[in-house]
Amino acid sequence: MLFRRSNLMIRKTALSQKHAPRGIIFVLFLMSLLLAACGTQSTPVPSTSTPLPTERIIPSLEPAPVMDTATAPPTATSSAANADVTFVRAIQAADGSWTFHVTVSHPDTGWDDYADGWDILTLNGTQLKIREGDVFTRLLAHPHVDEQPFTRSQSGIVIQEDITKVIARAHDIVDGFGGKEIIVDLEKDSGEGFEVEH
Repeated sequence: MLFRRSNLMIRKTALSQKHAPRGIIFVLFLMSLLLAACGTQSTPVPSTSTPLPTERIIPSLEPAPVMDTATAPPTATSSAANADVTFVRAIQAADGSWTFHVTVSHPDTGWDDYADGWDILTLNGTQLKIREGDVFTRLLAHPHVDEQPFTRSQSGIVIQEDITKVIARAHDIVDGFGGKEIIVDLEKDSGEGFEVEH
């Protein structure tokens, strides 16, 4: 019995030794294929630039300058400006504030050249805005290439009672102000290029 067991163990050892080189050869063959496949192709690595460190911003102890709302914002004004106001409709609400519907004509071509805002001004040049930080009385947020002329409205405009006339003007992103303006007489029902409702 002991002899059979040892004989059986010898056979198993011989068989495993006999087949072991085949397994090792197969594994080595697979590894060489993988290495060859990896070594023949060069994958381009995109070049990336290392971002420069940002400059540290130190807060200023000086107070911010007070905004002068009595004058129009500094913008380019050109004789080539072609954002024209073609019609204005002004409606006074019960609380005394005004809504202006301003029609603008401009040859918008897209984001590079379009009418980007319109203003209501007093005759002395005071820009009437809804919020202090606004650039225009009414910001025009996108081009109107396929909608010409176009009308956009702004409500909540407060005009002092002693002011009887205002100016409507339009601005384009390339040439600034300088197109056709309309003077609106707030004491009349209508006039050249405008209507007023109380």
